[in-house]
Amino acid sequence: MTRFAILRPHMEDGVPLVRAAEAAGVPVRTARRWLARFRQDGVAGLARKERADRGRRKLPDGLVRTVEGMALTRPPPSAAAIHKRLLEIAHEQEWPVPARRTVRAIIAALDPAMRTLAHDGPATYRDRYELVHRHRAARPNALWQCDHTELDILVVAPGRRLLRPWLTLVLDDYSRAIAGYSLLIDAPSAMNTALALRQAIWRKDDPDWQICGIPDVLYVDHGSDFTSIHIAQVAADLQMRLVYSTVARPQGRGKIERLFGSVNTELLASLPGRLLGGKPVTPPRLTLSELDAAVHAFVVKHYNSRSHPATGTSPNSAWVADGWLPRMPDRLEELDELLVLVARPRVVGRDGIRFGGLRYLDPTLAAFVGERVTIRHDPRDVAEIRVYHRDRFLCRAINAEHADRTVSLRDVQAARRARRKALRTGINQRIAAVPAVPDARANPDAISDPVSASGRRHPRLKVYRED
Repeated sequence: MTRFAILRPHMEDGVPLVRAAEAAGVPVRTARRWLARFRQDGVAGLARKERADRGRRKLPDGLVRTVEGMALTRPPPSAAAIHKRLLEIAHEQEWPVPARRTVRAIIAALDPAMRTLAHDGPATYRDRYELVHRHRAARPNALWQCDHTELDILVVAPGRRLLRPWLTLVLDDYSRAIAGYSLLIDAPSAMNTALALRQAIWRKDDPDWQICGIPDVLYVDHGSDFTSIHIAQVAADLQMRLVYSTVARPQGRGKIERLFGSVNTELLASLPGRLLGGKPVTPPRLTLSELDAAVHAFVVKHYNSRSHPATGTSPNSAWVADGWLPRMPDRLEELDELLVLVARPRVVGRDGIRFGGLRYLDPTLAAFVGERVTIRHDPRDVAEIRVYHRDRFLCRAINAEHADRTVSLRDVQAARRARRKALRTGINQRIAAVPAVPDARANPDAISDPVSASGRRHPRLKVYRED
């Protein structure tokens, strides 16, 4: 714009070009050249043209490649070390010796992505430079994400112990709505995941929390709880496909990871016992149940109800959309059997069913001794197990050591007698169905003497008392 300011008095006020050039201290010939460019290309014609050889070095290509190759080694050497080594190579190859600042310029001109890949490895390169595909499910309940995190807060556990709880979240990918969660002291396990899924799938008691149903896909990482037989069996029974994220690729779980960040920064920041740098900012006072109530209020009243920046609407509204019916299990008991109760094959023994070092017994099992059955148990309650035979519910077998109700010896004896009586009745019925056969001892005349095929009678064999 400086050149245009010099030409402006001539073009707008009619000042002779010679006088305008002399006033600006510019040669008249240069001013005439600028005026010609302006009339031809406008203001763009007044811009300074770059040199055609700008950025090109007058150095041998082999020398430049050598500097770049040494700069990309690991660990990365300094420019001084490269320049020192280059002095020897240049003498051998009869190259001109570049200055140290030229070596620095060659190194600085390298592609930053190339330098990151060479020095920091593929993981860092991927996090900084690779393109990210932001996936969003096509509809609600098409894809759910599930993951755990250890919260940055201390709660008061029984015995006045201070512990960090674990939070398991289930997130709907399409609407960003939280479908369910579980808050426990124990480390992540298949049971924690099952409890979160149970809450996510079934209808909530809170009318403001409408998210429910069985997802088509459950997207998880490679944690031992997600790869367990229990979760695989649950997914098969619910017709829910398990998809595992790529190992060491947290970008695939970015949505739920950001949600964990929101919980830590928005919810826990105002609660007593929050951890900062591994130390509590305020004295811990909350119990696990009190923290659970705070998490529930955050999910229902705050997160699911506010507008989400990625969707432009609240998660609740995005999930409801124009109205639709989610896929649901028939009964809550059926869902409990699949999620909370772990299935195990067993054989009914004479003393009941042995499981986990305990013995479970019920009078109904007397008719199934030696039979293969399937048991389902709640890992949180060892008092009883549910027994199924050929996918049909049989009974609830209890462990006398951990249950209020015990199976007495009289109950066992009565079951034995009933079983023995049922077996004897079955034996008698089957014997009665056999056609009657004449008894030789009752009617000796009915048995004739043996006769040969020719009709001749054979003498009987004489036997003696000694025989």
